[in-house]
Amino acid sequence: MFQTIFFDFDGVILDSVDVKTKAFAELFAEYGPDIQQGVVDYHLKNGGISRYEKFSYFYKELLKQPLSEKQSIALGDAFNQLALQGVLNSPFIPGAEETLQALYAKHIPMFVVSGTPHDEVNAIVDKRGLRKYFKEVHGSPKTKAAIIDDLACRYQFNASQCLFVGDAMTDYDAAKAHKLPFLGVVKADERSPFPPNTNICHRLSYQKIIEI
Repeated sequence: MFQTIFFDFDGVILDSVDVKTKAFAELFAEYGPDIQQGVVDYHLKNGGISRYEKFSYFYKELLKQPLSEKQSIALGDAFNQLALQGVLNSPFIPGAEETLQALYAKHIPMFVVSGTPHDEVNAIVDKRGLRKYFKEVHGSPKTKAAIIDDLACRYQFNASQCLFVGDAMTDYDAAKAHKLPFLGVVKADERSPFPPNTNICHRLSYQKIIEI
């Protein structure tokens, strides 16, 4: 069995990706449907990175406008208001709650490694009653690679005995950068974004994890 398991959060624990997609679309609705579509497309292709990195891309590449730190913070606050309640009301990814319970019963330490802002993902974990499952919960502005570096160093984990569970290529890339085994979560009606032969599941299960 693995020494530890790192979990992304949106799309892996909670089925909350669509909530955030709608929030991004609403936030940029005033710029018209073409910009909205560009925002949504980039968000969906780059799951797992900080919303502030996305704001920077939207302004530089789509709007061709400068983005001040004050504007970025205001966008983050507006996004939070649009998305937070929806995330709190989101259902679990199929099998996620049962998987957390099974791993917790086996005393496998688990960590959240998310692109959601650190304070926000911690608040969501608390409000959804998930704190007991996770040894630590981490979010942006630290990158996922940096979070894994820190955890691996402090806990002296062996990379080959740590699993990363994610739903986006940023998760896959972070896992491969550290030579971690990876499990991709892909909705049954969606195409896998991961390279061929990647371990994937449509629902999480303890059995699937121990088979990797």
